[in-house]
Amino acid sequence: MNSDFLKYQAQTSPYPLGMEVSHAIGSYIYDTNNKKYLDFISGVSACSLGHQHPRVNQAIKDQLDKYSHVMVYGEYSQSPAVQYCKLLVENLPESLNKVYLVNSGTEATEGALKLVRRVTGRSQLISCHNAYHGNTMGSMSVMGFEERKQVFRPLIPDVDFITFNNESDLEKITTKTAGIILESIQGGAGFIEPKNGFLTKVKKRCDEVGALLIIDEIQPGFGRTGKLFGFENYNVIPDVIIIGKGMGGGMPVGAFVANSNYMDLLSHDPKLGHITTFGGHPVIAAACLATLQEVIETNLMKAALEKEKLFRTLLVHPLIQEVRGKGLMLAAMTNDPEITNQVILRCQDKGLILFWLLFEGCAIRITPPLTISEEEIHEGCAIILKVMDEILVISE
Repeated sequence: MNSDFLKYQAQTSPYPLGMEVSHAIGSYIYDTNNKKYLDFISGVSACSLGHQHPRVNQAIKDQLDKYSHVMVYGEYSQSPAVQYCKLLVENLPESLNKVYLVNSGTEATEGALKLVRRVTGRSQLISCHNAYHGNTMGSMSVMGFEERKQVFRPLIPDVDFITFNNESDLEKITTKTAGIILESIQGGAGFIEPKNGFLTKVKKRCDEVGALLIIDEIQPGFGRTGKLFGFENYNVIPDVIIIGKGMGGGMPVGAFVANSNYMDLLSHDPKLGHITTFGGHPVIAAACLATLQEVIETNLMKAALEKEKLFRTLLVHPLIQEVRGKGLMLAAMTNDPEITNQVILRCQDKGLILFWLLFEGCAIRITPPLTISEEEIHEGCAIILKVMDEILVISE
């Protein structure tokens, strides 16, 4: 299968991991040789309830028996999407009360960027160095990593950058600024949390000059940080949020959410200000509804913080400089990208799936399903420590 994979599918890197997947269930993925791998990545935070979660699977099957795609987004009232948006809004701050469903996180970013320009009548967008919000042209324009952007220029004009947690940079947000887009926890940069009320201070500055604050919750969202959304940890209510990944329990989806007064502007002057064919797809919306119900009706969010403590207790080793992040959005930091590479690749050989971060070469990504058990955490961390011991012996 790998030869056809390389021949017929476009690749994203010169050296894909190339596991030939047979099936997956719970916290494990199985290859075609029936070797099982403990999944500490959960589809890069997308499979928030693990693999083949029965509630999500049943919701998908039930909806398939009723109808699948019937009309472009926004024309017909379809129960799964309506129920989902209603439940989501009921669990958000009062000002975030209208949802636009799309197909992915990067599409949600595109919609949010258009929205802040439409609301303010301004053009300037501000992002952060080492930020990642997706990989389409608009999203790439607010990516703060030039190496990934330069060959695709020119991108969207009038985009400027500040440094995350640098309060002196907030003066760059002015009456020319339509919006500033920030991750509640910087993902690709190394799972960096806001400090000293940074997000609150950004929002205050936005209010002073009439700009809008977009918070990207694509990675931290849906319980991964111990709250439904990461911004809830930092005493701020944004004007717009972007969501995706864990939202669909493994299905492809995204959305942006804002006040109805803002969102309604997309329906006129011009009409069809933002459109999508498959956004709000009923089968995917059913999966989203089941996922959200499971997250808010169980103790998964509270348990994420207890599991974080367990990871921090277990992941103590001379090769680990620190563990960054919150809840089950964690990064074990080494002091050398080559050590990180060795750990990730050797752990896969031993049946544990880890991964890299986009811009921080020393980070070992640890974002397991919220449903992972304490026993599985012990199992995976033991593999990490054993591999690190082997690397130490080799280096000596």
